[in-house]
Amino acid sequence: MGQAQARGSKAEVRLSVPPLVEVMRGESVTLDCSPLGTHDYFMLEWFLVDRSGARHRLASAELRGSELRDKELNSRGRSPPYQLDSQGRLVLPEAQVGDERDYVCVVKAGAAGTAEATARLKVFAKPEAPEVSPNKGILSVMDDFAQEIATCSSRNGNPAPQIMWYRNGQPLAVPLEVNSEGYMTTRTVREASGLLSLTSTLYLRLHKPDREASFHCSVHYSLPAGQHGRLDGPSFSLTLHYPTEHVLFWLGSQSTAEGWVREGDSVQLLCQGDGSPTPEYTFFWLQDKQEDVLKTSLEGNLTLERVQRNQSGTYGCRVEDFDVPEDAELSKTLELRVAYLDSLELSAGEELSLPLHNSTTVTCSARGLPTPTLYWTKDSAPMGEDPTLSLHSVTFDSAGTYTCEAYMPRIPLLSRTRSFRLLVQGTPELKAKETQPKAEGSWTEGDEVTLICYARGYPKPKLTWSQLGGSPTEPAPGGQGWVSSSLTLKVTSALSQDGVSCEASNPLGNTHHVFHFGTVAPQTSQAGVAVMAVAISVALLLLVVAVFYCMRRKGRPGCCQRGEKGSPPPGEPKLSHSGSQRPEQTGLLMGSASGGAKHGSGGFGDEC
Repeated sequence: MGQAQARGSKAEVRLSVPPLVEVMRGESVTLDCSPLGTHDYFMLEWFLVDRSGARHRLASAELRGSELRDKELNSRGRSPPYQLDSQGRLVLPEAQVGDERDYVCVVKAGAAGTAEATARLKVFAKPEAPEVSPNKGILSVMDDFAQEIATCSSRNGNPAPQIMWYRNGQPLAVPLEVNSEGYMTTRTVREASGLLSLTSTLYLRLHKPDREASFHCSVHYSLPAGQHGRLDGPSFSLTLHYPTEHVLFWLGSQSTAEGWVREGDSVQLLCQGDGSPTPEYTFFWLQDKQEDVLKTSLEGNLTLERVQRNQSGTYGCRVEDFDVPEDAELSKTLELRVAYLDSLELSAGEELSLPLHNSTTVTCSARGLPTPTLYWTKDSAPMGEDPTLSLHSVTFDSAGTYTCEAYMPRIPLLSRTRSFRLLVQGTPELKAKETQPKAEGSWTEGDEVTLICYARGYPKPKLTWSQLGGSPTEPAPGGQGWVSSSLTLKVTSALSQDGVSCEASNPLGNTHHVFHFGTVAPQTSQAGVAVMAVAISVALLLLVVAVFYCMRRKGRPGCCQRGEKGSPPPGEPKLSHSGSQRPEQTGLLMGSASGGAKHGSGGFGDEC
């Protein structure tokens, strides 16, 4: 805070005035002028100092006690006008850049003397974001002088901002003096509003690495209290013209490290030079050291549709850039190798019939490039790598599908297969199976059992049973040439002697198997019934014999009457034939049941 004292040898009046007041544009600012000490009366005046140093009175007033009287204001055309508050402070609403002046406060205190002090007003304005206009033309790196890169502008700031240039985020230390490597020019314009606009133009000598560089500018400006701000402009890149130095040539299609591609694939050859603008490319095929031109274009690619084996060879690409020295080498070559694999050939047909226990060999032939690897499989199980398959003393287990596969370890997805089916001819082989088997002699009459026979051979065998009810012959689960048939029956005592047989037959012979059950025990309930049936049968037989015996002895006195209590009295009529039968039968049953024990004689009784 500055202080001023009254003019004269004896200073009685002192003022407190800030020497520098800083404010942002558009804000209201108050300039203070306060006499130190106590004064009952003084006169206050505010003056504006113009650029020439002349003073112009803006306001005046008298202070009596604590009351400010007789205020006078001269706004000098300012809008909004100056104001004087109750304490005699000068108020500037909505500060403008034009308000940046020195303001003098003069205090006259009568006999106490006169004092004055000056306050300098500084108005800050934040500039607008920078606008960049890059050079959109093609800039050559072969020029040996600095070329215009871009122009950066920032408007309406105060005080005048500074512009800095950056390449890849790093500041460029370029001078203002013109030189061949790089410099910049600046121009400041004061707008009608009093604000300042700044324009900076960058010049650089360009090099090939600048083709990938990112440029931008930034505006640095001041704020009150020693603060600073920064605004960055958008980044941009340049289009450069530079000659080709290096050429790349490669296979764009899927290929091996050695350059192998599959026959029938489409092959893309790609060529790229590092010059700009994009140069012209010439593709050629070297045949007997002569160039056969295939295509000339700006795209840098050549597609060979459905490439064939006779298209193997040396291919080249040449960059046609007329800005390079004549001795520059701008061509590249590569070897295109077309891999192929022809259909496989077998020494056997699709089916091979071989008698049981015979031997043979089958040869697999393959033609391809690079040389293919061969291996055999049987029913998908590997058997080894060898062009020749040896089959020694074949059995029914040898039957199946044999496959020869050719593949190329260095060429993915290039393989072929060829198969044949081996049929082993012979008398059927037979296997038998019981469900819930028991040892011989453990079977009980009425037990249920399922018998299964399996057979294999070629021609395909047929299964038959010695009992009715067998199922049709059909392929068995698990395959491998087996067929099966089943028979479900109840065990009887008759089966204990002959058993049950199944037979497998084909035109080459037959094989059979007998299921034996041994002694079949009767069921417990059936044994009691059998004993009772036998007893009844014996009793009926004895009865029939007794009746027959008595009928033959009719008419003989005393026959069939032995053992009775007495004869009827004389004169009584004789019993009829039918009436005399019951005592005979009765006597026979009794005799047969007990006579032997009473009289000690065998048979049914004594003859008459």
